[in-house]
Amino acid sequence: MNVKKIFYMSKRFHNGFWLSCLVILLGLNRSEAQTIHELTAQDAIALAKKNNIQVKNALTNLALQEQTNKEVTALALPKITGTGSTTDFFDIPVTLVPGEFFGGTPGSYLPVKFQTKFIASGGVALTQTLFDGSVFVGLKARTAALDYYKKAIDLTVEDLSVNVYKVYYQLVVSKTQVQLEDSNIARAAKLLRDTRVMNQNGFAEKLDVDKAAVQLTNLETAKQNTETTIINGFTTLKFLIGIPAADSIVLTTAFDEADLTGGVSIDTSYSYQNRYDYQYLEIQKQLNDFDIKRYQAAFYPVLSLNGSYQKNAASNTYDVFTSSGTWYTSSYVGLSLNVPIFEGFAKNARLKKARLTSQLTSAQVENLKLNIGQEVAIARNNFINAINTMNSQKSNMRTAETVYAQTKKKFESGLSTNTDLSNSQNDLITAQANYVNALYTAVIAKVDFLKAIGKI
Repeated sequence: MNVKKIFYMSKRFHNGFWLSCLVILLGLNRSEAQTIHELTAQDAIALAKKNNIQVKNALTNLALQEQTNKEVTALALPKITGTGSTTDFFDIPVTLVPGEFFGGTPGSYLPVKFQTKFIASGGVALTQTLFDGSVFVGLKARTAALDYYKKAIDLTVEDLSVNVYKVYYQLVVSKTQVQLEDSNIARAAKLLRDTRVMNQNGFAEKLDVDKAAVQLTNLETAKQNTETTIINGFTTLKFLIGIPAADSIVLTTAFDEADLTGGVSIDTSYSYQNRYDYQYLEIQKQLNDFDIKRYQAAFYPVLSLNGSYQKNAASNTYDVFTSSGTWYTSSYVGLSLNVPIFEGFAKNARLKKARLTSQLTSAQVENLKLNIGQEVAIARNNFINAINTMNSQKSNMRTAETVYAQTKKKFESGLSTNTDLSNSQNDLITAQANYVNALYTAVIAKVDFLKAIGKI
């Protein structure tokens, strides 16, 4: 892709039209030079993938899932915590003990202080899950979860590519439309000049001059409408590929009618696996199955390993952190088993919901298969019909050109009327419009067919 900063004005468009555009552009953006992007169709797709906000959001969703996977992985890793504390009792807690322990009256209590004024402790605790069915299912589902969001990116890029291809190639085809309109305007302008000369020499009526003038004005108006449509098309393309509206685009991919059918098989064979939406639903079904297993695992016991190593110190003077302080060690290792017994049928409800959700996804998969078959058949029929129509309209346009050329010769020889020439030119304009519409339809039909068979 070649990007360069210049100002460009096409000589093919009317000076007045482009002067108006230039005034508007200068008013909106006086301080910025216009950037021209020379793009092939693939360049446009690459820019769209890079700049389109929907693709960026899909990539962000994938990054979010990657972090979620790290959270799931953390559930299977050991958890180590460190603790430390020191306490200074302003009033040492009092414990009441039975008086008879010290020879007192039975039933009486004596206040005793067992605690020192200063205490301190520090230690490390470890917890390791040895068996938790829900965690293990989550670990197995990590890859499928990532694939799910990757496929969402593929779907987003596919839809974006379809729109970019359609707009790009419609703009490429519009060059043919502009060329035909330029030819029509040139012919109409010459007819008007010739008719005026004939009127001045008494061989044509003033009505014939007016008719020729009206036809020329209509063609110029149609050309201006086409230019506006093209400008709007470029604006749409800029939005899709994510470049500023003030920039300009030069389309460098050439259009050839042979490209519409070249390399495209129009047989009825296709594979569901080539469709991103089918792959997406299949991964969704896998995740549904993992959900079922996860809720089933919630009925299983959870086994954990835990241990602790701790140091404790106590003194009536604050010397626990000095060399004279005495610390006492305690440590342990143990196993804990949590057995679920009853939680108000919540687990049963969650498991049934997961199974029903899986059934819905399975039904969507089967329905998508039917839809793909229908979509491929319709897209194939539309594509074949569009190509046949394009070829037919092209042949019809060539015939109309021949008729016009012959009628023009007769008119110049005085063997045909101005009305005959005007009618033949109208027929030619109609044939050209039909051909251009057939080109547009064929471009869209090809893109739709490639999307239907998963080859976009």
